[in-house]
Amino acid sequence: MKIALVGQPNCGKSTIFNSVAGYKAITSNFPGKTVTYTVSKMTFQGITSEIVDLPGTYSLTSFDLAELEARKYLLREKIDVVINVVDASLLGRGLELTLQLLELNLPIVLCLNMIDEAEGKGIIIDDNKLSQILGVPVVRTVAHKGHGLDQLFRTVLKMSSDPIPGKHLTFSKDVEQIIEKLKEQLEDKNFTKNFNVPLRFLAIKLLEDDQYFIDIIKKSDAAFLKRVKDYQQQMEQCRARSSDVIISSERHHLSMDIYESTVTLTRPVMGIRSYLDNVFMHPIFGYIALGIILYLFFNLVFYIGDLFEEPLLDFFYQYIPSLKVKLGENTLLYFVARGILEGLAGGIAIVLPFLVPFLFGLAFLEDVGYLPRIAFLMDAFLHKIGLHGKAIIPLILGYGCTVPAIMATRILESERDRFIASVLTTMIPCAARITIIFGLVAFYLGARAAMFVYVLNIIVVAISGKILSNLLPEITPGMIMEIPDYHIPSMKVLLAKVWLRMKEFIIIAWPLLIVGSVALSLLKYWNLERFINQLISPITLLLGLPVAVGVTLIFGVLRKELSMIMLVQALGVTDISTVMSATQIMTFTIFVLFYIPCVATIAVLIREIGTKRTAFTLLFTFIIAIVLSIAVRLVY
Repeated sequence: MKIALVGQPNCGKSTIFNSVAGYKAITSNFPGKTVTYTVSKMTFQGITSEIVDLPGTYSLTSFDLAELEARKYLLREKIDVVINVVDASLLGRGLELTLQLLELNLPIVLCLNMIDEAEGKGIIIDDNKLSQILGVPVVRTVAHKGHGLDQLFRTVLKMSSDPIPGKHLTFSKDVEQIIEKLKEQLEDKNFTKNFNVPLRFLAIKLLEDDQYFIDIIKKSDAAFLKRVKDYQQQMEQCRARSSDVIISSERHHLSMDIYESTVTLTRPVMGIRSYLDNVFMHPIFGYIALGIILYLFFNLVFYIGDLFEEPLLDFFYQYIPSLKVKLGENTLLYFVARGILEGLAGGIAIVLPFLVPFLFGLAFLEDVGYLPRIAFLMDAFLHKIGLHGKAIIPLILGYGCTVPAIMATRILESERDRFIASVLTTMIPCAARITIIFGLVAFYLGARAAMFVYVLNIIVVAISGKILSNLLPEITPGMIMEIPDYHIPSMKVLLAKVWLRMKEFIIIAWPLLIVGSVALSLLKYWNLERFINQLISPITLLLGLPVAVGVTLIFGVLRKELSMIMLVQALGVTDISTVMSATQIMTFTIFVLFYIPCVATIAVLIREIGTKRTAFTLLFTFIIAIVLSIAVRLVY
């Protein structure tokens, strides 16, 4: 059995998915997060099913790439049951998508999620009456608390064994007459086999001038398009508006009529969350609050990491002298064993003390609902560099990992905006580079120096965005983005999210780190390290860095953490400040922050923006890294 979770952005689909699939999708309390669908297996009451979390979509007529992904899946795949997840506190808006899903004749279970939020706003929903009107079962849930999920999937199993499509709710009489006429024409032409969708749905899409369906008609029977245009004109003459706006208005009117028939409004419960935005989205205090929150966040991460890094390093490195005695200082076995030990130490003592609190803090800001507020505050700033506030979402995701951040640029409507955002995202310090900033700059130069790196990074990203926008001039559209309610994060979800993001380091990066550490030890053993360092020496000498760090820059292209962790090994000391000055530490960090992205990022860039634009991105960021590093060397 195949179950599809469909709903508008930020309705709680991914939370439901994670509850039954074992936390395989990262949920966030801001819209537009899911850009590709996620599939998993689930077993309920002894029956194993495939469950699919589709990207959030406001409509089945869309130009957004992520939303198109959802529609494409619904049209092409054989789905047994659709769970239409609706934010109960925004029922009137959510029903517009429900009405379109009903037109597909699929078995649907309507899930009224966040019912507690709705009741807090004084919205009391008569779910029995709603079920009668739509002809589909309705289930109440509070997904982040797990309430109602058992009943939801019991209803899904019942629907799969006895699938009953919901009701087709009709529009106004004049609009329905035109839909029926076009539907009859489509039936005569036998278009069903070309589209594999109900004729009513197809007729509505053609009247909406949906380009996907228009293009298919053009290929199969171009002459029929004239009839479609005639029906569009008939509809426009009735209402003096374009046919797509008429259909949209009819759907909106119908959904609001259902809302008014099934909802009773009572006095909302006013809590502290109702007043928070008076501060966090204030034109003056909002920016002050943002500065304070980020300052406290980074200082807390540094404080926790600093607390653990030195004791853990001392714990691991105390075993090196005994290895030297037991295995012999110049033996191959000693170099391999030392490489493994230093690789383990690098992961546990240098990366994890900073990575874990950072990922936890980022997950908390996501789930509490503060990130969309940052997008709202940053909209005016991003407009000045040729983008809009929605672009802040992939940029913020970049602080976790650049790969999903670049994929998230699909939420931007313009190809030009997606390209610029992709380039800028490669310059955002991901979790791996954050480890370098905290483990190197903050640890040896202090928290203020680390804050300077972040401020410099934001300035460089802004200037780069302005340069790219001038090279690719285009009018930037305004931003329409939902600002979700504040949610009290679930500790279970926060920890699961931290684990999901940390798992990539533990499973992929840490083994690479240990292998890289052993490889560097072997290069030292065979004296090949000097040869590589000499090849890189034009760059290291230009930047005023020790020649020995050249090899770490090569390994850093595999994973950014390797640049810093293998620095200890390359320089042969545990205290880097004894062989590198404050200027050299800062120069090294700035170069690693901006130079060539890691291999995984390059791969996703090629897929998203193409080979030529990826080559431009690599050259652009490398030049920035060189220029900034020289400037830091001269000034810092």
